[in-house]
Amino acid sequence: MDLQHATLGTLLRALLDQLDPAVEQAYRDLQLDYRPRYTPVLRTLMAQGPCRIKDLAIACGLSHSALSQTVAAMVRDGWLHTANGEDGRERILQLTPHAQQTLPALQAQWLATAHAARSLDADLGLPLEQVLRQAMQALEQRPFADRLREARKR
Repeated sequence: MDLQHATLGTLLRALLDQLDPAVEQAYRDLQLDYRPRYTPVLRTLMAQGPCRIKDLAIACGLSHSALSQTVAAMVRDGWLHTANGEDGRERILQLTPHAQQTLPALQAQWLATAHAARSLDADLGLPLEQVLRQAMQALEQRPFADRLREARKR
C-alpha cells in the first residue's frame, strides 16, 4: 500500500485497517465470537459491576448512541444481558455467565495485544498510545473544527 501522499485521516484509517483485522483474527483463533469494540464495555463492567448504559458510556468515553449499538451487538452475541432498573425505565447491563467464563481467555489475549503494541512502540521509537492520548487531549482543548476555521482564514 502506497501511503506516501496520504493525509492524516487516510493514515489513521489505514492504521486501523492493519490493527483491527489482526486482533479480530486472534479472537477467531480462540474460537470466540468477540469484537475489539466490546473490550472497553467488558473492562468497565468487570471493574464497576452492573451499571446503567448512561454511566457505562461516560466510563468508556463513548457517546450514548455509539455505546447503544455496541451493547445491542453484545447482547445479541451473548456477552451482556439487561435488567430493568429500579424505576423500570432504565436498563442495567450485566455480564452474562458466558462472558464471565470467557474472561480468563480474553484477559490473556488482552495481555498478548498489549505486548504486541509495545513491540510496535519499540519499532517506532515512541509510544503510539501516548501520542494518540496527547492528540485527543489537544483536540479537547482546541477541537479540530476550530483549527479548520483558523486554517481557512490564512
